[in-house]
Amino acid sequence: MTVVINMRDGIDERKLAVAVRFILDGKLVAFPTETVYGLGADALNEKAVRRIFEAKGRPADNPLIVHIARFDDLYLLARDVPGEAKVLARKFWPGPLTLVLPRGEGVPDVTTGGLDTVAVRMPAHPIALALIRESTPVAAPSANISGKPSPTLAEHVVDDFYGRIECIIDAGETRIGVESTVLDLSSEKPTLLRPGGLPLEEIEGVIGEVRIHPAVRGELVEVARAPGMKYRHYSPNAQVILVEGPRDRVRDRVTMLVEEYRSRGLRVGVMATREYDADEFVHLGSTDVEVARNVFRALRELDKRDVDIIIAEGVDEKGLGFAVMNRLRKAAGYRIVWA
Repeated sequence: MTVVINMRDGIDERKLAVAVRFILDGKLVAFPTETVYGLGADALNEKAVRRIFEAKGRPADNPLIVHIARFDDLYLLARDVPGEAKVLARKFWPGPLTLVLPRGEGVPDVTTGGLDTVAVRMPAHPIALALIRESTPVAAPSANISGKPSPTLAEHVVDDFYGRIECIIDAGETRIGVESTVLDLSSEKPTLLRPGGLPLEEIEGVIGEVRIHPAVRGELVEVARAPGMKYRHYSPNAQVILVEGPRDRVRDRVTMLVEEYRSRGLRVGVMATREYDADEFVHLGSTDVEVARNVFRALRELDKRDVDIIIAEGVDEKGLGFAVMNRLRKAAGYRIVWA
């Protein structure tokens, strides 16, 4: 039995206490953040964290992000907090920035995927902050079956986990729509491990140039130092094809692909910033902010419409577009058609 708690109108202390009790008892609670919904458990409770991996079908070497509600908890989790981490935390927390730091002794191996680092962030959602503040640091990957598109609505979590976890907090649609930006500060040079809800340009405006890990561009890695680096992610049931290139040529190429697949008797869905004649179409919006908010919803929605092929229109990689393209390339399994 899964308890679904409606907090679309804001925090209800009585209802929140139910979710807090679940966390403290070692149970699983799906909760909203400003990025996507997370699947949370007590980060310091090894048995509880193992249940996250079991519920998601997540590989054990894929580390989790620990969510905190107080700056001081950073020192509880990390062995060393460099000056750049303090500057970035004060500037961007609460917010969609995850910092990878040397791991403290009290963090279980299961939470970090056995690594000597820990990933920490402070979410910018009042319900998430209240849940964590009233309980404990919470380990929380996105609340989806491993490999599937991340959830931006409680309905997405219900689809994946109803009857498999103890609690889902429904607070409506998430504001950003892609996961947090992950920055590794455990080595000599700050390194971007995952583009996300905080644009790289804003980080570099504070600490200067940031190295981009090759995995961000699709290179295979042996060790996943952050979520999303090693394994299949964000993929719907339908095959996804991503079309990249100059905007005018992309339109022509998408149109040709729709006609080609339909001639084979396949149902074709298109997700794009402009309208196309396809069996199913989902509009992503016209700005990078709108596209980021809608990209995972579009993948899930087209799956529900029973399409065989999803053709995704590439977007500019500036701002949140960098994170969007990272997710779309992974969703497509790097099946990219160049216009």
